[in-house]
Amino acid sequence: MKNYINWNFDNSYSKLPEAFKEIIKPVSVLNPELVILNEDLAKELGLDFSKIDKNELSALFAGNILPEGTSSIAQAYAGHQFGHFTMLGDGRAVLIGEHVTNQKKRYDIQFKGSGRTSFSRGGDGRAALGPMLREYIISEAIHSLNIPTTRSLAVTKTGEKVVRENLLEGAILTRVASSHIRVGTFQYIAAKQNIDELKMLVDYTVDRHYPEIKSSTTKAVDLLNLVIEKQCQLIVNWMRVGFIHGVMNTDNMTISGETIDYGPCAFMDQYDPKTVFSSIDKFGRYAFSNQAPIAKWNLARFAECLIPLIDKNEDQAIKTATQIIDNFQTIYEQKWLDMMKSKLGLIGDNKDDLKLINSLLNWMKESKADYTNTFCYLTDMPIKDEIYNDKRFIEWVQAWNNRSTLNNSNKENQIQFMKKVNPVIIPRNHKVEAALSDADKNNYETLYKLLSVIQNPYNPKVDVSEYQSLAPISKEKYQTFCGT
Repeated sequence: MKNYINWNFDNSYSKLPEAFKEIIKPVSVLNPELVILNEDLAKELGLDFSKIDKNELSALFAGNILPEGTSSIAQAYAGHQFGHFTMLGDGRAVLIGEHVTNQKKRYDIQFKGSGRTSFSRGGDGRAALGPMLREYIISEAIHSLNIPTTRSLAVTKTGEKVVRENLLEGAILTRVASSHIRVGTFQYIAAKQNIDELKMLVDYTVDRHYPEIKSSTTKAVDLLNLVIEKQCQLIVNWMRVGFIHGVMNTDNMTISGETIDYGPCAFMDQYDPKTVFSSIDKFGRYAFSNQAPIAKWNLARFAECLIPLIDKNEDQAIKTATQIIDNFQTIYEQKWLDMMKSKLGLIGDNKDDLKLINSLLNWMKESKADYTNTFCYLTDMPIKDEIYNDKRFIEWVQAWNNRSTLNNSNKENQIQFMKKVNPVIIPRNHKVEAALSDADKNNYETLYKLLSVIQNPYNPKVDVSEYQSLAPISKEKYQTFCGT
């Protein structure tokens, strides 16, 4: 394929040893049709699709044709899935290569739903339109909320059906990531017990993501500390906006600190720390309030992989790794407290800040208050809900106002500060479902409108009251599904 799009592939991961990947091309599809192209992201990547017609674009984003310079592979990795260890790998995805921008930023370009690989384990290697559009919507929402994430460049229908509980429209998502190196990548290589390959993976990861520790003599220790810091900040950001990932297996935790794999993900409406949407999470392992403990558990699995490189003395290595992992709680709790104080516009420290925060959260849980709208209400937005006339809430607001006087700034400054971290708009579950339902009927207007609204979650340019409203009351519990 001619390179008038400005692709600039430089494929470093595909040059790693055989254990890291399978060399494979995407499986061609019958009748590709481009559904959506992320032109803002294309611009950031320095890609120009203006000189290519829709048929060729469709073929490109379906994997029927590949750009010059690609070196497509399926990556090998393992994972603890709901606590159970499994050797995995890209069973329905192909990394076509690494695009390097003019600013020397390197991005993986991956096709998700691109056909069977040797890691498919009996799966069909395909994806359905609904889950791919869900990933597009939610990943772009997370990006707009200023949270590190993989992103979606395009979704293309394949013209083929995939078999799930029903026959569904097939589709391929083009995912963009700073890399797809996961905790599970380290687990896979560590399980092979080849110390040279483990060192190679550490060096590669450091070169790609953490070059500041490249010359360190304690590289494995430094890498572990940096990844803990990144993951703490990521989870705190999820908690800030009420995001529930839904499937925090170790193969879904990136070393770069980006959100990845939007399967049964959703945003919480009514505040309840035990909120779970995923149909496969029967025991609430990945519930809203359990995301930090699970992140710590996943990071402990990462630390286990690094034991041979932390210290030649295994007992000392385990002791060092354990001490580092035990720091997670302290780091997370401080970041979470700072985040919640920023949501409430509280500056400085007060011994009663945590009590004030927990008092609000307890009231929200008991009153079934909407998480996003409650903070909008506190920024003087016109949220119409009788719940905010509750006597306990009014008393809490008075206590909050009393604490706010310690800020040494006026109320208007405080509210402006709060508006930077409290979104007005999240992709409400019923709005996402409506967009996906219409898309399934070949009507994409609802999807396009939703995407335009979530681009400005903190400072909407248009009236968005429709997107702040709660879902209609239903007897059925809202559930999300993996899509595999």
